[in-house]
Formats: sequence, C-alpha cells, structure tokens
Amino acid sequence: MDHEFWHARWARQEIGFHEGTVNRYLHDHWSELVRHGNETVLVPLCGKARDMWWLHDHGHPVMGVELSPIACKDFFEEAEARAHVTPGQPFTRYRHDDLELWCGDFFQLVPEDVRHVRLVYDRAALIALPPKLRKEYAVHLSAILPDSAAMLLITLDYDNPDLKAPPFNVRDDEVDELFGADFRVEHVLTNTLAHDHPFAKRRGLTGATESVFRLTRRTS
Repeated sequence: MDHEFWHARWARQEIGFHEGTVNRYLHDHWSELVRHGNETVLVPLCGKARDMWWLHDHGHPVMGVELSPIACKDFFEEAEARAHVTPGQPFTRYRHDDLELWCGDFFQLVPEDVRHVRLVYDRAALIALPPKLRKEYAVHLSAILPDSAAMLLITLDYDNPDLKAPPFNVRDDEVDELFGADFRVEHVLTNTLAHDHPFAKRRGLTGATESVFRLTRRTS
C-alpha cells in the first residue's frame, strides 16, 4: 500500500471517495447478512465513513482499519464523540464505546487481531487498490478472517482506461477470481449510475455501475 499517496490525499482533503452519508446498499442489504445482530464488524480501509456509526447504532461492535490519523481523528470529531487513544505499533487504537478505529496498515493485521470478527463491510477498500494489491488484499483477508466470517462487498465498474487513480474499476468476474476459492460469491445487485451522479459527473463517465455482493466462507 502506498502510504505517502494516501497520507497526502488526506492532508489535502482530496477525499471525493468519502460519501458523507450512510451508503444506501448498506442500508438495504445489511440485514440479509446478519444472523444475530450483535456480530463484530470489520471495516477495512474505512476512512471516516459514517457507515460505521450506522453499524454501531444497529448493535454491532465495529473495528475499522484506516491508515490516516487525520481520518481517524475527523471521524470522532465530526460526530462530537470523544475517543480514547492508545498509541502502539503497528496500530494506534481510537476507541469510543465498542467502536474502534485501528490506525495503521491493514496488511499488518494478524488472525489474532480479528478473531472476534464475524462480518466484514467493504464499500471502499477493494476499489481503492490497484490490481496487484487487490489480489494481495483478498489473500490477506481470507488468511486472517475466522472461518465463520461473511462479507458485504460493494464494487464500482466503468470503462475508462485513462483513469489511473482510485476508485478503480473492478469487474464482476474479478470478484469471483479474487474471492471464489475461499468464499461463495453471490451477486446481489447491479445498479447503473446516473449521469449526474457526483462520481460519474466528476470523472466524465457513462455506463458506470455499482455492484453488491454477499460473500460467505466455503466449508471444507
């Protein structure tokens, strides 16, 4: 992961990927994944997504992992919530109630860190990574997650080879290639972005689509 790139984007507040509201696919499809309602949720590359407050308000302990300390501080400050900060290596931990942000490199997580995780929410992690790192991300996620874990994954696909910066396009078949060996991949929904959608408009895209996937561990 290019640490300098992401630190610079947060420092310049170049965070067009930040939605600022609760993601509608999370709102509409989360209940399809939940069994008990109190499962711990891992949110990789979480930024300062308000989705984490939504998950917390719906009864889930939340563990977000984010490289930028600016994002971690902003997340709590913007909600006027006080966080207890525990410095450390490789992660500094920000905690409010049972919502934690682990500030550091996602690829430094080990199985012991996420042994309590049962659900994963990925809206902006996979699409933030270039192709090589997407493969590493999928392998690492599969290696550290408990066998019972399941995931809600949201991707973005568009046909514009000139765009070399995140969010990157991820084809539906690539999701199967990345996760199919270890997870059952269920394609829940595909939605075409309107021409006046902020991202499509900003990037001059036509025909961009978002897809929603539900992933559950394959049993041996």
